[in-house]
Amino acid sequence: MHIYPIVGVLCLLVITAADTAAGASPDCRDGWICIDEVRYDGYIELIARNLQTYPITYTLQARSHSAEIEGPDTVTATLSPYTQATAIVLRNLRQTNQKPYSIKLGWTVGDMNANHDDDHLYAFPYEEGHSYRILQGYGSRFSHTGREEFAIDFDMPVGTPVHAARAGIVARVTESNDKGCWDDGCGAYANFIVVLHSDGTTGEYYHLVKDGALVEVGDSVARGQKIGYSGNTGHTALPHLHFAVYRATDWGQTQSIPVRFQSADGTINTPRRGGRHQAAY
Repeated sequence: MHIYPIVGVLCLLVITAADTAAGASPDCRDGWICIDEVRYDGYIELIARNLQTYPITYTLQARSHSAEIEGPDTVTATLSPYTQATAIVLRNLRQTNQKPYSIKLGWTVGDMNANHDDDHLYAFPYEEGHSYRILQGYGSRFSHTGREEFAIDFDMPVGTPVHAARAGIVARVTESNDKGCWDDGCGAYANFIVVLHSDGTTGEYYHLVKDGALVEVGDSVARGQKIGYSGNTGHTALPHLHFAVYRATDWGQTQSIPVRFQSADGTINTPRRGGRHQAAY
């Protein structure tokens, strides 16, 4: 299963600051994104600020009973590394002892406008010359529907080496979990590696064993490089590797996209349940 989106709610209190360029303390999430409030004479700007070297796609929603929201109250956009942009403007703020507005924020790594090269051939995410049975392929109905339509589950014993399907930069790593289960909320226990590709998509490798990552955030990885070990953590019923390529969407969500693979037997356009394909780099 894919990781849960990163979404939070913040209620901001009234500030009694000066009329021009007064600012509240920023709301920052996990060292990735901040929402800054800047107050001018008669209006407030909510500014989204990317703290990282990777593109971030965010959704910000504002609600207010004491101000008018200029334009849409919900905005989804991509911020380039270390950039900021005005997301929402509130005008005609009325003085009140109540909270002037609240916001809801969701974000994820990647570019919502990523232009994927559909002719690009990916490697299968395991050692060259090896093959593993596909438990769920494109369009499998068990849990690979909707946003996960083009994800693949490989039948791998715990501790199987995992290799990068495409070159990129490691953007996120979690490897501290040791629990796998099938209840609601079990996805929070997944160990995973997220690799940002040059086109703004991400390659994501899930259910890794505890302490099973061989790479760190910021590392460059080559196609075919060993990056970790498979496991049985998170929302899972048996040991396997979940792999997919994603494009960022709204509310911290991602949408899997179809990709093609190079194998020793030729090009695999549509990986299907029950297939076995020998990896070739």
